[in-house]
Amino acid sequence: MSAQREDRIRRVSAPDIAARKGRQPIVCLTAYTTPTAEILDAHCDLLLVGDSVGMVLHGLPNTVGVTLEMMILHGQAVMRGSNRAMVVVDMPFGSYEADPRVAHANAVRIMKETGAQAVKVESGQDVPETIAYLVRRGIPVMGHVGLRPQSVLVEGAFKAKGRNPAERARVLEEARATAEAGAFCIVVEGVAESLAREITEAIDAPTIGIGGSAACDGQILVTDDMLGLFDWTPKFVRRYADLRGEIDRAVASYAEDVRARRFPGAAETYFTKAAE
Repeated sequence: MSAQREDRIRRVSAPDIAARKGRQPIVCLTAYTTPTAEILDAHCDLLLVGDSVGMVLHGLPNTVGVTLEMMILHGQAVMRGSNRAMVVVDMPFGSYEADPRVAHANAVRIMKETGAQAVKVESGQDVPETIAYLVRRGIPVMGHVGLRPQSVLVEGAFKAKGRNPAERARVLEEARATAEAGAFCIVVEGVAESLAREITEAIDAPTIGIGGSAACDGQILVTDDMLGLFDWTPKFVRRYADLRGEIDRAVASYAEDVRARRFPGAAETYFTKAAE
């Protein structure tokens, strides 16, 4: 085996994330583009190339229309912009549910074509079998229980989970089965704090909450929500900035300059400086 460069930055790995159970909270955010990944990389333990990209960047009404090709394209972009954080790519709707062998082929394609360190799947009743199949074949898998966005057409809307005893027991059982199948961590979305705490205490894998409270081992948010790029954000999201307002003000100032013919310097000046 050839020697590795000693000065090469080591990425956070699945075992690193798994080892954080009950320790320092895990910092996670979504990323879809190279510039965003470059900014987030220094601050995050894990960057998720979520299928939320379909709604955030492509204007889709939900995540169902996201394709494998879209996830690979954005996964490649995020890998180019990061060198320290672990990068996990969502497996989109229809790419893993039917047959573990199909899921494996699609996961292998994601891993090879993006260079990401893991894939994520939403953990329904039959998915733990697929998770175990992938893990046995060398693919780290991140699970997802509670509110599962890819099931929105069945649910009819994005609804919090665990509101009655039967549903609460089902979510807890799905989390247990997902962890036992070998998932190195599990996203817990849209559940009450008491259920998030019960899940976190019941399984060995770390939990990453999104609308799941501080009872989890870490948190993930959609970066664009956290930065205030939309008029509306979920109730559980703290808006750390108002980038929508900043962009609007900047574009308005630019438009005012153009209309007043306050243009930048001539092209000759640009090329002269570029040559110097």
